[in-house]
Amino acid sequence: MKRLFLSLLLALPMMAYSQTTAENEVIAVIKQMFDGMRKGDSSMVRAVFDASIRLQTTFTNKDGKSGLHTENTLDNFLKAVGTPHPQVFDERIKSYEVRIDDNLATVWTPYEFYLGTTFSHCGVNAFQLFKSEKGWKIIHITDTRRKQGCQ
Repeated sequence: MKRLFLSLLLALPMMAYSQTTAENEVIAVIKQMFDGMRKGDSSMVRAVFDASIRLQTTFTNKDGKSGLHTENTLDNFLKAVGTPHPQVFDERIKSYEVRIDDNLATVWTPYEFYLGTTFSHCGVNAFQLFKSEKGWKIIHITDTRRKQGCQ
């Protein structure tokens, strides 16, 4: 019994390290996407997405009604990122809440979005990632967007 307890006690740091490594890998994928957006590098952004990516935004319109917009193709998003624009797309992530089970990760990231140095909006991103043979890939992003109630 003592040997079993000792074995488990010694294995705990290795299990914690493994989980921390996976979380760091997932966060690195998301950071690469935002770094690519800031650089205007659509190739850098494309590299983090799985071919099945789905992009959605929830919002409340001027009449107070909830809406959901689904981006038709990844190409539209990549074109917006890669087409030269005078201001940097600067999405500032406040924190990362990561949940991982096997080859699925969910990440919740509150953010503030700036065009250059001008505040545009805030909200939360909800990422879904899949661990493929090529590493972690983003398969779904849903975000909220608002101008009020930002911290």
